[in-house]
Amino acid sequence: MPGPIIIIPARLAAKRLPGKPLADLSGEPMIVHVWRQAMKAGIGPVLVATDSDSIAEAVRAAGGKAVTTRPEHACGSDRVFEALQSFDPGGAFDIVVNLQGDLPLIAPADIAAALGPLADSGVDIATLAAPITRLEERQDPNVVKVIGTEVSPARLRALYFTRATAPWGEGPLYHHIGLYAYRRQALESFVKLPASGLERRERLEQLRALEAGMRIDVTLVEEALCGVDTPEALERARTLLRSK
Repeated sequence: MPGPIIIIPARLAAKRLPGKPLADLSGEPMIVHVWRQAMKAGIGPVLVATDSDSIAEAVRAAGGKAVTTRPEHACGSDRVFEALQSFDPGGAFDIVVNLQGDLPLIAPADIAAALGPLADSGVDIATLAAPITRLEERQDPNVVKVIGTEVSPARLRALYFTRATAPWGEGPLYHHIGLYAYRRQALESFVKLPASGLERRERLEQLRALEAGMRIDVTLVEEALCGVDTPEALERARTLLRSK
């Protein structure tokens, strides 16, 4: 496998939880927790891409690397690509892991597991999902569901992503986890595409890739640990970290 790089996009102006990268979790900013989990994955260098000097300073104070990017990016992958071009203009890294900055409890082993589908040359982008076990998450539009067809044990080929409760009928529902492992060329192609209709409707950037015919495969892991994008989720994360 080519050497990957992990880039964590982080911005202060999140609509549902403004300032969330700097939210305190056990005495440290949330973005530092995400950076530490990425470092523990041990798959390559880790870089935070941000529009905020305060986020960059927090990461550097913890010993990490940060790149300041333009504030106007419409989605995290655009910010990741700008940081990649700045940090690696020569193209040394040809797998780029976009790890969202609101996953302070993600398991390092799950980050590494996301790379698995890229061993298949037909896969453009790889990501993660876990079975939904909490009843309230089935109806929660903040919990993105992935619909896919099984291609091997613990691996799906993604057909759609939605905030709705889907698919209908008996069987598991899968909670999408906000991490994408791109082939570098796939990332470059993706950010050049205009936002798609379904992307705008669902507010899910990965639908742009599917509508353009790109293949996304999903590694299934045991648990989706508390993405933080609401005040309630922030309190859950604090509780879970206190119990560790």
